[in-house]
Amino acid sequence: MATAAEYGHNSWELTIQVDQREGDEGMKFKLRVKGDLHVGGLMLKLVEKIKAPQDWSDHAIWWEQKSCWLLKTHWTLDKYGVQANADLRYTPQHKHLCIQLPNMKTIRLPVSFSGVVFRAVVEICKALNIRRTEELSLLKPLDDPKKKKKKEKGTESAIDDILNMDITSGMAGGALGLYSKTMTPTYDPDSGSPASSTSLWFGDSPLTASQPNLPPEELAKLYKPLTMEDKAAINAGWLDSSRSLMEQGIQENDRLLLRFKYHCFFDLNPKYDAVRITQLYEQARWAILLEEIDCTEEEMIMFASLQYHICKLTLSTEPLTNFSEPEIDEVEAALSNLESTLEGRNADKILEDITDIPKLEDKLKLFRPKRLTLKPYKEYWFVFRDTTISYFKNKESANKEPIEQLHLRGCEVIPDVNVTERKFGLKLLLPAADGMNEIYIRCDNETQYAKWKAACILASKGKTMAYSSYRTEVKNIQSFLQMKSLAPPPGQAAPDVESMEMNAECFVSPRYAKKYKTKQLTTRILEALHNISHLSLMEAKMRFIQAWQSLPEFGIKYYIVRFRGSKKDELLGISSNRLIRIDMSTGLPVTTWRFSSMKQWNVNWEIKQVTIEFDQSVSIAFSCQSCDCKVVHEYIGGYIFLSTRSKDQNETLDEELFHKLTGGQD
Repeated sequence: MATAAEYGHNSWELTIQVDQREGDEGMKFKLRVKGDLHVGGLMLKLVEKIKAPQDWSDHAIWWEQKSCWLLKTHWTLDKYGVQANADLRYTPQHKHLCIQLPNMKTIRLPVSFSGVVFRAVVEICKALNIRRTEELSLLKPLDDPKKKKKKEKGTESAIDDILNMDITSGMAGGALGLYSKTMTPTYDPDSGSPASSTSLWFGDSPLTASQPNLPPEELAKLYKPLTMEDKAAINAGWLDSSRSLMEQGIQENDRLLLRFKYHCFFDLNPKYDAVRITQLYEQARWAILLEEIDCTEEEMIMFASLQYHICKLTLSTEPLTNFSEPEIDEVEAALSNLESTLEGRNADKILEDITDIPKLEDKLKLFRPKRLTLKPYKEYWFVFRDTTISYFKNKESANKEPIEQLHLRGCEVIPDVNVTERKFGLKLLLPAADGMNEIYIRCDNETQYAKWKAACILASKGKTMAYSSYRTEVKNIQSFLQMKSLAPPPGQAAPDVESMEMNAECFVSPRYAKKYKTKQLTTRILEALHNISHLSLMEAKMRFIQAWQSLPEFGIKYYIVRFRGSKKDELLGISSNRLIRIDMSTGLPVTTWRFSSMKQWNVNWEIKQVTIEFDQSVSIAFSCQSCDCKVVHEYIGGYIFLSTRSKDQNETLDEELFHKLTGGQD
């Protein structure tokens, strides 16, 4: 019985729901408290009343009405504003979450529901041995009405059956990875898999092995043509990295998608990134198969041949991450490089990068779609210098005034290529006061195209051909073109259709599968296979990722916004280095703004408007229609944060800087 003193004017009765371990029934307790009681004292009082012999160290108090954790145990109830009508729960901070990986497999593991999502993703990736955790985040799947109806009828959804999702419970390795603060995973230098015995994930793990392709009829059930509005709705589902799972309405055993959110993959190393590369490949593969990203028919066949090759190698006895590059001791390589630099062997190359800016000159064809002309493409003499293209009537006129100069800084470079038909074109969208000017340039062959495209890509970023990355870019483009070539080498017999052990329709999107007969698809995939059949398993995955990165739409996330002063909705595309204003009716870019020219951005949280200032007194403002403006704000800040990374950081994350750039105000 309570004493009279306890019933003082400043005390009240507080009801607290106590959640037990999973499967155990919860209990309710009533405590007589005062406003000056701190949260730590409240928990102590509660545990004393429960009188249950168990470890309560992971429990904390959750305030249901306010959707917040009372984690500052030194704060009093008065400071938090807790009164008698507060609905409080004493609940575990770590709860089980069902996480669908990029390879569509689902794992179930304990995750912190009280820490911010950024930290939760770090914990998940640590358990899975994925480096560069800042590139990933959790995405809330769209509600599917059909799926809800099936669940109401008591049956599992079709997608669960199709993808054979494994719900893994009692993960000793995963738990160790989550809770050990000092454990650093060690890696096997040959396989790239963790050598530490603390993890039970690897070996026959679904994380490092590529998943078999689905039968065509099952793939067709997952396929749904996506409009720009659909893509915007999907991108609205990214969780806020600065708030906890519980604060965003996520409950125990909910299903979330772990995906690579930021499409700039830093320091991808086959030696250490077996899981990361496989999961990246899987995310890219599903994006191609479900047509979440556009690609040409030729590119679809190229991706299909790579998938087929990867499937064959996965089923063979080849070691999982056999990378064909010769093993070189990293310290030895660094010392050798330093020695050659001191001896002056690289002096010419260094000086070339600083002083000698290369120049491209070629006879190319040009077409302006907005200008009426009987002959669409006309031949000119082109000169590429710095970040500018000048074109003249002929080579002899090159010393005179050009017909026109094209300034490429901030432009969009879109390939217009069909290797089979020997078509090597570039579509340039040049920034202008009234939007973007469209220009087409046609090259004669692969070599010419690779040089000019690489120069245009660098110029769009404000860089010249003097940059050392120019040669690498040229080689990557040439390699990409070679993979797209379907013509067999001279003297090689036509492919034997019967030699393909798998159904060709498994490797292309359902739309392309309907377009061709199985025999036609098989022939085309086998023809493309001769260009990549020499690749090892890890090389093939890396080549698939690189080809995915080469697609014009790669990494662009769409949001429906309304720009200040406009009366209609438009699309805002966000990529790793720029923002794109897109006409919603045509899908064509209107204007591009590069992050490199951004001076500052801020959010007016009251009216939910994002304002961005760029160089040359350019300012834009927009409100988000398809999501909370915090989602867009975090995307922009996240890419700015990722641009600050360097290999010298020794993989340490500046979490404070991330939250400073991406965090919002409530």
